Amino acid sequence: MKNKRNKITTTFFLSALCLLTFQISAQEHLDVNHQKKTHERNAMGNETTLKVLLFSGTGWFRHPDIPIVNGWIVRLGSEHNMQVDVSETGDDISKKKLSYYDVLLFNNANVLDKVFNKEQRTAIEEWYKAGGAIVGLHALLVHQENWPWLLDLGGCDFNSDSEFLKAKVMVDSEAMNHPTVKGMGKEFWYEADWTNHTKVVTGLPGVQVLLRVDELTYEPVRDYFKTRGGVPMGKDHPIAWTRDWGGGRFFYTELGHDLRSLDTDFGRQHLIEGIKWVVNQN
Repeated sequence: MKNKRNKITTTFFLSALCLLTFQISAQEHLDVNHQKKTHERNAMGNETTLKVLLFSGTGWFRHPDIPIVNGWIVRLGSEHNMQVDVSETGDDISKKKLSYYDVLLFNNANVLDKVFNKEQRTAIEEWYKAGGAIVGLHALLVHQENWPWLLDLGGCDFNSDSEFLKAKVMVDSEAMNHPTVKGMGKEFWYEADWTNHTKVVTGLPGVQVLLRVDELTYEPVRDYFKTRGGVPMGKDHPIAWTRDWGGGRFFYTELGHDLRSLDTDFGRQHLIEGIKWVVNQN
């Protein structure tokens, strides 16, 4: 009977020891995984995550796709290690708040003198002049004449636009290897609604034209603007450009009126690489 109890005790002890050994091994394994995941998370954490303030407040016509494009940009950003915060109020613009962000991205934000007060506009100007980075989609360059600094930065304003049409797009010969257009060749066909600007930005200090659209391949002025002073731009019709000027970096593209012009392989490359360019990450 005694031997039986000893045998049971020994078996229990060995089982307990095996279980404890397994638990310790499992815990060590979990700790290793946790440390690995923590290291990976820290590697992709706040120290390296690109922080983008996506602003889509409007002072005039509001594009119906703005909320859809906002959501799409947030999701796209998360795939590329970008924290994208969305705002439509000037209350989110101050010297202190802007210091948190690497990029200020304007999604069709027009007539901004009616959205930002003088103090808020000044905060943006000073942030940019100190090395800030601005990205503009489509209607950013629409009726900004009452904010002279932004008008100067963009280099032009809005005259008219086309319907959503397929047109031939040409890559500037000096921009062939620029990451925003790399791999597209000398020309390609693309669908968007194309904006006619008040001025041609070619040759402005710090400007590198990336893309031009061939007006012979589509109707450049839609009917609405034909009786309202709308005029095409002619042979030199830039639709995307970068500008290294005034202390910071600026990237503008006509794409983005609606999601159709962005949610393509090229559209995703164009925007993500434009964001990276303004912070000198590509």
